[in-house]
Amino acid sequence: MHTTAPVLELNNAVRACAAGDRSALRSIYDLESARMLGVALRLLRRRALAEEVLQDAFLQIWERASTFDPQRGHARTWVYAIVRNRALNILRNEARTDLTQNIEDLCGADPDEDPEQVVMRLSEASALRRCLSGLEPARRRIVILAYIHGLSHGELAGRVGCPLGTLKSWLRRSLQSLRRCLA
Repeated sequence: MHTTAPVLELNNAVRACAAGDRSALRSIYDLESARMLGVALRLLRRRALAEEVLQDAFLQIWERASTFDPQRGHARTWVYAIVRNRALNILRNEARTDLTQNIEDLCGADPDEDPEQVVMRLSEASALRRCLSGLEPARRRIVILAYIHGLSHGELAGRVGCPLGTLKSWLRRSLQSLRRCLA
């Protein structure tokens, strides 16, 4: 296998980090930080978050350098996996926060409020609003009544006038559709 000088230099710098050599971390920064920032920017599309990812990545490189195994791959692959994973974690956490915030906004709904009015209170940019709007009105209504107003399956079946088994199937399929849409 042919190994280039920058690859060897990076491998050696990661090993030196594992031994506690702070100047080795600076070497890794000098060699890779611009490209690492570019990867984070492509994933996150926001410079502030990308810079945060870069800082976190270098902290992880310093703390976890001893886990790098050159037998399993190049240091460059290891370093970029750290950046990519950190950026993806931020994206996942943002999606969860957005959904949690939207659900919290809905939870204060008046039990007598129409489910369509509840959905309309969500931000137009909200993924939850978009996904709920993609459901048939009857299905959207049972999801809102069940999860926002807290009605049981039996109460829902009585309110919408359908058999309990049918209602459970509708609710299950509606939730599966929402999960796919939000994924």
